[in-house]
Amino acid sequence: MRRHKDIKIPYDPERQYPVIRSSICTGEKVAGFKNIADGHFIDVMLIRTKDDEQKFKDMYGLTDVKREY
Repeated sequence: MRRHKDIKIPYDPERQYPVIRSSICTGEKVAGFKNIADGHFIDVMLIRTKDDEQKFKDMYGLTDVKREY
């Protein structure tokens, strides 16, 4: 399996907040950023394991990430 290089998406904490969206039907989790003003979601990476979630936090220097269902 070939993986893409880690590409860091620009993140503006004044306009966006980090979130992990989780599907209640399939359980699929996607980490990304949600615009505070209009709710637009930009996905950054698929979360399959706790290590993926930690990698997302480390990439952006985050300690806590909100979850949405």
